[in-house]
Amino acid sequence: MPNNKKEKKPKMQNITINIPEIYDENIQKLIKLKITASRSEAIRIAIREFLHTEYDNLKLLGYFDPVELK
Repeated sequence: MPNNKKEKKPKMQNITINIPEIYDENIQKLIKLKITASRSEAIRIAIREFLHTEYDNLKLLGYFDPVELK
């Protein structure tokens, strides 16, 4: 039975960035290898992983009150 509720997609914000050419060349290789679908997707993955790692580092350093984490 199909789900009639529409799943909400996160709102996307369009931004412009400058990256070193070597980064773009490597992203293009990932696209050709079908590891990622696009530059945008590759950059979203990199940012998500960075933020996840930094959040974990900040928790370890005690930047969050344990009550806030529940």
